Amino acid sequence: METVPFDHAENAYNSGSALVAFDLETTGLNPGTDRIAEIGAVKFDNKGLIARFSTLVNPGIPMPPEAGRVNKITDEMLSGKPEIGEVLPDFLRFIGEAALIAHNAPFDCGFINAKLETPLPNPVVDTLLVSKRLFPSLQSHSLQNLAASLGISAVNAHRAEDDARLCMEIFLRCVGKKPSLC
Repeated sequence: METVPFDHAENAYNSGSALVAFDLETTGLNPGTDRIAEIGAVKFDNKGLIARFSTLVNPGIPMPPEAGRVNKITDEMLSGKPEIGEVLPDFLRFIGEAALIAHNAPFDCGFINAKLETPLPNPVVDTLLVSKRLFPSLQSHSLQNLAASLGISAVNAHRAEDDARLCMEIFLRCVGKKPSLC
């Protein structure tokens, strides 16, 4: 994963290039032992939303109760869904060469990269790091708290596609806010 300064993505956005905000829901926090249960992404440019990507993924293991309480994903929802090996090619085609936007990017990219032979080559902007620089007075920079602080409403909190949308909205609020700080 190549984390790049915010101005890299802001320049791409201002020039009309497509960017992709994405989020994962997982069975836990460790990409070495836990699994991806959902991938959500939104592709956008300076004209607006271009496309959405959302899929549940059968992790091959039961959803731990603590993870299920957060993401509201059940074993029943995952039963019969494709495994990550089937989903990942579609996700990679969706993102193409676009710059990626993720909140706590090492987490999401770590899970994706654990399933790839070579790491994602896409440049990645981490909105968690950006928000800490642009909004240092906030007590919490978690995705949900940051979105609420910026007046962005979650529709389906802790589900991958809506969290990806929140990440996109946070990025858009940061555009034009002294990117040289990031």
